[in-house]
Formats: sequence, C-alpha cells, structure tokens
Amino acid sequence: MVIVNPKAGLGYGLRDWPIISNLMNKRGVEFTCVFTEKKYHAVELTVKAVNDGYRKIVAVGGDGTVNEIVNGIFIQKQVATTEVLLAVIPVGTGNDWVRMYGIPKHYSEAVKAIVETNTVCQDVGLITYCETRITHRRYMANVAGIGFDAIANRYFNKMKDEGRKGRGLYVIGAVKALLKYKSKRFRIKLDDEVFFDDYMFNASIGIGPYNGGGMNPMPAAVFDDGLIDITIVRKINKFWMIGSFGKLYNGRIYTHPRVLASQAKRIEVESFPPSPIEIDGEALGFSPFVFEIVPRSITVVVKS
Repeated sequence: MVIVNPKAGLGYGLRDWPIISNLMNKRGVEFTCVFTEKKYHAVELTVKAVNDGYRKIVAVGGDGTVNEIVNGIFIQKQVATTEVLLAVIPVGTGNDWVRMYGIPKHYSEAVKAIVETNTVCQDVGLITYCETRITHRRYMANVAGIGFDAIANRYFNKMKDEGRKGRGLYVIGAVKALLKYKSKRFRIKLDDEVFFDDYMFNASIGIGPYNGGGMNPMPAAVFDDGLIDITIVRKINKFWMIGSFGKLYNGRIYTHPRVLASQAKRIEVESFPPSPIEIDGEALGFSPFVFEIVPRSITVVVKS
C-alpha cells in the first residue's frame, strides 16, 4: 500500500507522484495507491490497509506523513506493530526521519531501497499531552520540540495552511518566533529524578538526531538503544543564540555552555505557564508532557 500526501513538500507529493509511480512500475513493484485528503487521514488509511491485509506500507511524504502512518500502525490491532513494514519515499520539506537512516532523497534510489528491503527495528516514543483540557496520547517516530521550536513550528504550519510556499518558510517562522518568544520556567524529570528546574529556551526530545530540516540537536541519539534523548538550551540571549546557530547543524551542540543533554526511558515535563509541543513537525497540544519509550517496535526500510 502506497500512501501519498499530495501536499507534502509544498505540493511535490502530487507533482512528482507520476515520476515515482513510474519508477516503482519499472522496478516491478506491485502496489495499490491512495491519497490523503485531510489531516490525520494517513492514520485512517494505515489502519484500513492493515485490516485489509497489507503488511508493507510506503509513505510518499514528509515527517508528518511518517508520523501519521506510525500512529496508524500502533492503532490497528490485527498484528504486532513489528509485522508491518514501513518504507519512505521522501518528498517533504524537512525529511529529518529519512536523514537519520541516510535514505536517499533521489526517488530512484529510494525505490531501489524498497526493492532491496534492508530493514531495522527502531524505537518509538509515546507522548502524553493536553489539548482542550483532555489528555491525548500520540506516538513519535523521530523528535519533539518544546519551547522556541514549538512556537516556530506553529508559525511555519500557519503559513503553510494559508497557502504560502517556499523553502524559506521555516526560516521566516523561526525569525518571527525569535522576535516574540520569551523563555519559560520548566521542570523536567528523567526517570523520576529532577534533571532541570529553571528558565529554558528550548528542548529537543526524541529518538533520532535530526529535526527542523537538517538541524542536529541530539547527535548522540541512537534509534534502537531503548532510550529517549533530550537536549536542553537554557535561557539565552537571543543574539547569542543566533551566533550559536551553526552548532545546531555541525553536530557540536553539546559543546555549548548553555546546553544540557541526557537520556532516559521516561521523561516528564511541566512548564509555568503551559507550553506547546510539536511532534515530528506537527503542532499539537500543551504541557504537561510525559515521554515513554516503546523499544524496537516498528520495522523500517533503510538504505542498502
């Protein structure tokens, strides 16, 4: 089953699907194709696909599409989550999940990886959060952002929903957030022990090292070690933050004097006042948050 997000990559999902499908046909891949029509539709389509007997799912989309499919794999109750194979042909704007595995962005190479079917089992995060005073649970395939990152993500998604396009949208969102965002006080527990209780600029929490379209806030993260990584940026002068931005891309973020990093199987986050969250690039609810690990719980196709 191929699930295509036509809006992924600012419309590249729809535009490039004829190219991708032709490559799959040439490689002899037999498939059924469905298109998402609304937010969370990929969750529904995944559950239906598994219930209909499909055990191999290909996402043609970005990090948000991957997240929805992973949540669908966990929602279905027909088979164990590891029995459903997930592959990705990246057409999104961020593509941070595929970056973790070195999955090629060239469509022909991504299709080749699907044909060769080299797989690994990766960990998944389970996040509890609040929205409209109701507790929700959502699975995370890669990274969640709290603080500045969540605000920048909301600006970015708002501009996308308004129909604006361009590779610089996230940068515009980040600049808007930087001008308005003020650090809040957070209390963070790792495995029931208080790790941080102070004013915080940002926190990245997750399974893989990348988010934000190539930023590397957690270079030590390993996808199958049974641990959730966390990188905290303490309250920081905004202009100093701009000057330190390069460390987010070159893998040297841990050397920054305002950065704390650690790992745990369970992470609890409170903020004063409540703070929003983004999960795999999707803007969701508000604190308090609980992060738990579901070790080696999905099977994914990686680069040969």
